[in-house]
Amino acid sequence: MIQKIVAAVVTAVLVTSCAVVSGSYSSEGYPPIPGSITYGGQPRAKLTRSPIGSSFPHTFTDQTGREVEEIYIIQPDRTLLIVQRHYRPFLAWSRN
Repeated sequence: MIQKIVAAVVTAVLVTSCAVVSGSYSSEGYPPIPGSITYGGQPRAKLTRSPIGSSFPHTFTDQTGREVEEIYIIQPDRTLLIVQRHYRPFLAWSRN
């Protein structure tokens, strides 16, 4: 009986944390930079087969030579929102 209660509480906490994480992105996202998929406007091709709310990464080199990884989320109107941006280190031996 105790195990079922503990399992229910753990499940509730996990579900609640998922809802908080997915809703924690700002509605504006990051501004696009040269190399971003959305730099210069949204792409012409709509992502009709991808589910709304799904995310995907895009890696590119910015104008200063740094490697950048952005994470996009597909919005209900099929536009893309940049929700995360990471700059990778210059030196190969500093990568983990």
